[in-house]
Amino acid sequence: MLTKRIIPCLDVTLDDRGASVVKGVEFVNLRKAGDPVELAKRYDEEGADELVFLDITASAHGRETMVDVVERTAEEVFIPLTVGGGIRSVDDINVMLNAGADKVSINTSAVKNPELVREAARIFGSQCIVVAIDCRRNFEIDRGSHIVELENGEKAWYEVVIYGGRKPTGLDAVEWAKRVEELGAGEILLTSMNRDGTKIGYDIPITRKISGETNIPVIASGGAGTMEHFYEAFTDGRADAALAASIFHFREIGIEDLKKYLRKKGIPVRI
Repeated sequence: MLTKRIIPCLDVTLDDRGASVVKGVEFVNLRKAGDPVELAKRYDEEGADELVFLDITASAHGRETMVDVVERTAEEVFIPLTVGGGIRSVDDINVMLNAGADKVSINTSAVKNPELVREAARIFGSQCIVVAIDCRRNFEIDRGSHIVELENGEKAWYEVVIYGGRKPTGLDAVEWAKRVEELGAGEILLTSMNRDGTKIGYDIPITRKISGETNIPVIASGGAGTMEHFYEAFTDGRADAALAASIFHFREIGIEDLKKYLRKKGIPVRI
């Protein structure tokens, strides 16, 4: 059985004083959590399986990802590093891989130009290409093609949003997940904006739905607050990996302790 992965996420922004890791709730009200390179090094030492580095304002501000920060991060960590944010072309992907990334995550640019996923997978291999899907619950169920029953019995579909959650697309998240798999994506990073930063648990209904409708690994993202939430993502949500940010940044949960808890609960993890 494949081991389940624990992945800290570094949401990074750039201002006049340099790059900082930040964390908010539903993609807003951001607060600083530290230096990206120092945090990445800490997570490597604490036993994280991978790292995700997301330049969360690059697409919205129309600028490129912080290559120098990626290079410095890659020099300090020895676990797989995925980089995303502001990546719009094959050339951008090549730059990130040359800077030290093992995988590249594309989101807004994949929605705007789906053929980028196909071309990137052909050139670099599917194992390098992660498609990030940010989605939000939409209760106008006549507009969605995959209606999901929520925990409270309500029904909704999940709409893909882009530009850091700022723009709805009308795309059904399940349909989009199936499409990117066909295009050659090797993995899906699934974030429910309804849960992002809330610490009330991963969005199990959509995680389970997309995991069941696709045959590539799904990383659950958004809402982790307790160790039990990770367990639920792997069992009820059928996720292959679970990503979190603030609970790791602010030392609310230790990665080593989390893995020991999961192993005791029967979840295969690397310790």
